Amino acid sequence: MNAPLPSSRSGSIVALCGGVGGAKLALGLERAFGAAVALVVNTGDDFEHLGLAISPDLDSVLYKLGGLSDEVRGWGRADESWNFMAALGEMGAETWFQLGDRDLALHVERTRRLRLGESLTQITDLVRTRLGIAARLLPMSDAPVRTLVHTDEGTLPFQRYFVERRCAPAVTGFTFAGADTARPTSQVLAALAAPDLRAVVICPSNPYLSIDPILALPGLRAALAAVRVPVVAVSPIIGGQAIKGPTAKIMAELNIPATSAAIAAHYDTLIDGLVIDAADGDDRARISTPIAAVPTLMKTADDSMRLARDVLRFADALASAGAVIHAEREAVRP
Repeated sequence: MNAPLPSSRSGSIVALCGGVGGAKLALGLERAFGAAVALVVNTGDDFEHLGLAISPDLDSVLYKLGGLSDEVRGWGRADESWNFMAALGEMGAETWFQLGDRDLALHVERTRRLRLGESLTQITDLVRTRLGIAARLLPMSDAPVRTLVHTDEGTLPFQRYFVERRCAPAVTGFTFAGADTARPTSQVLAALAAPDLRAVVICPSNPYLSIDPILALPGLRAALAAVRVPVVAVSPIIGGQAIKGPTAKIMAELNIPATSAAIAAHYDTLIDGLVIDAADGDDRARISTPIAAVPTLMKTADDSMRLARDVLRFADALASAGAVIHAEREAVRP
């Protein structure tokens, strides 16, 4: 399929999303479709640090959509100061995970509310409302799931691998500890079962570190298989490279080619279509899933909105063509 066709469809949209990379498309979806959007965000990166509950992917999406993100550094809050970290370092404490003074306020308040018995979903919705974000932000689960990265240096908690070691160790695999007993929240399942659901979008986040933890939750794949609307993924690969993060490096270490064809194979029976970058149109012959080749690089908010609209037009075209077949394919998945 070439560039998506125009459409006037409406309805709710669910997007599976990681942190910095996924947040860009999340911004476009929120700007273009507002309160119709529900973002299901990875919490496999969450951890406790210095006694505080840290949710890096949720915070990246909150800051991006709330207009608070540091666009120069690429993470954290803009106009940040670092007095807390400096004082911490003076005491000889660990400083490998940087917590800005403004950022610290969110972690302290989240931790306080969790200890009072509030859920991560409730707390996230409170922050979302305070920041004036129209889209709903839904943690994938209120129960802890922790991504463990198996490497040539041993098994590392995700943040140790990603931040402290800067993704240097070679990856051999992943475990999502707690995923077997955690469950998607009722809000996540309700969003997927909404009668007015228009499409499900998998953002161009790292498939292995950001999307797979969501898919590992019991019942999540079944909920996706049950939707009767298109499930469309956006490839995080452009010209054999990941624009953000270690996706291409991880793929090479796992002996997987860094191509959009490999992304299509990874999602396989879950999706009805894949959006790839226009520059990677030659991948078309290697992808059996319907594709839309459009510019996917998001440098500005306008880029994000343009891509969001392209993705939904593609999904609408698939729906109009009767090309929603993921449920049948997922049913026969080995």
